Amino acid sequence: MTNIKQVKHLYARAGFGMRFEDLKTLENMSVKQAIKGLFNAGADEPINVVQGNTDYSAVMKGDVPARKMFIQQQRQQEKDLNLAWINKMSTTNAPLQEKMTLFWHNHFACRTINAAFAQQLNNIQRANALGSFKTLLLQVAQAPAMLQFLNNQQNRKGHPNENFARELMELFTIGRGNYTETDVKESARSFTGYGFDLTGAFVNRKFLHDDGQKTFMGKTGTFNGEDIMNMLLERKETAHYISNKLYKYLVNEIPDPVHVNAMADVFYKANYEIKPLLEYIFTSDWFYDDKNTGNLVKSPVEFLVGLNRQFYITYQRPEVLLQFQRVLGQVLFYPPNVAGWPGGRNWIDSSSLMYRLKIPSTLLNGGLIDVTGKADPEDEAYIATVRNQQQFVSTRVQAQPDWNQFLQNIPKTMSNAAIAQFLLEPKPNNTLINNINQTTDIKSLAIELVSTPEYQLC
Repeated sequence: MTNIKQVKHLYARAGFGMRFEDLKTLENMSVKQAIKGLFNAGADEPINVVQGNTDYSAVMKGDVPARKMFIQQQRQQEKDLNLAWINKMSTTNAPLQEKMTLFWHNHFACRTINAAFAQQLNNIQRANALGSFKTLLLQVAQAPAMLQFLNNQQNRKGHPNENFARELMELFTIGRGNYTETDVKESARSFTGYGFDLTGAFVNRKFLHDDGQKTFMGKTGTFNGEDIMNMLLERKETAHYISNKLYKYLVNEIPDPVHVNAMADVFYKANYEIKPLLEYIFTSDWFYDDKNTGNLVKSPVEFLVGLNRQFYITYQRPEVLLQFQRVLGQVLFYPPNVAGWPGGRNWIDSSSLMYRLKIPSTLLNGGLIDVTGKADPEDEAYIATVRNQQQFVSTRVQAQPDWNQFLQNIPKTMSNAAIAQFLLEPKPNNTLINNINQTTDIKSLAIELVSTPEYQLC
């Protein structure tokens, strides 16, 4: 296996794919040098498209015109936030950081009508994407978006709300089967008082906190929320749960118990530092095994971002990216529930596959696309951005790839078969190879390749 084959696989998993322009710098690098380069790419700046924070509860009590104007403003901010992140992923020089921000976005899945809260949570995930999981967990637990989503704002002494406490264990740390109902109840008591003020700042409301004795996972004390999280991190099941989920995201949808256990050992011994865990994965021989190459279905966002990056696409009407997210089943900041998007082969059904095969040629040829379909009744923000879905049936997708930049980066000596091998992770089938060899126009070849089922895999 050549280095470039391994590095291309690394970039497919640790980022959003390798571009032809990356070949110049990466083809003579060792895998270890390429890994080091990904970690040394520098940190992305926070997203800051939503300015300030409005006390929406006060506005909603106001008159009808004020409420209507506020709702419109929120919808616009939600749209701006979504598109700002898509743009960041499409243009970043720190793809690993954004790829991991996307992982944490789904791990700590959250929906909120307050765009400022959503932006803040996204920036928490970005700032800690390659850092400390412990810090990330503590900051997420104090983020108003999550406190609001999981009802901890209502969690108070004498009337504990168990929602956050349950999801903290089931989805964020040790996983189902590793805690009891008593643990949930005692944890909920420990998180009483965790909330936020009208500005969206975290507030530990002592007067609402239950400071009595609790017994959690065999230990007794006057625990608070941070104590509970520290005890959950002391349990190796947490390291295993995160490692198992990360394996499915970066390696294979079917976890290998031996490899996951080894990952959990590294993660636990590193005191939940994320970088050593990722370095262990990317430097392991098994990461580059044939069975772990070209076998993962790209998420809709990975698919769209990969196209944007490879072909340097710009949009006169970026809103079309919201349309594409919707029809493909992944609208950023709107996970289906607290468990997030199930991912893997769940991304593909007959409808979404049809759109996936159509979208590349539509974007690269400025074509038409019909993006009508059933709307998620809960997805009010999305519906608001698409007031008349039918309108898009007859509207040209105003996307502009930079063909000059794409074509000039392809080495002149590169054969059609080599171009196909570069753009696709799985090996092209015989029919496709025959078509490839008969194509004389590189532009047409590229469009054909990214419109194949193989391009849906990474």
